[in-house]
Amino acid sequence: MIHHTMIVSFNGPIPGEDLDRYLEDIEQVMLDSGSVQSVEARRHLRIPGEEAIPALIATAIVRVAVPDIDALAKAFGAPGVHEVIDRWQSRYPYRVAWANHEPLA
Repeated sequence: MIHHTMIVSFNGPIPGEDLDRYLEDIEQVMLDSGSVQSVEARRHLRIPGEEAIPALIATAIVRVAVPDIDALAKAFGAPGVHEVIDRWQSRYPYRVAWANHEPLA
């Protein structure tokens, strides 16, 4: 099994309802791809003062579990995935850092 963990960082504020909808949309489009075993998406839990750290600070974390690298490529090439990404990028630009790794626990 492979986990694809994304650190999503919106460039500016995003209303809570819109962030929840973004997370729901990403989860659903990944599940609809038929290539993933599970998807989990959560808000980042902020701590006071972290904005002073010169790093990419998450707005949310998304973890996608797939059986192998081929399934991961298939999931991100599935119909609708890039439409969801493009729609949200146009409304609220964001950056993503990710890592593909074996399960941590």
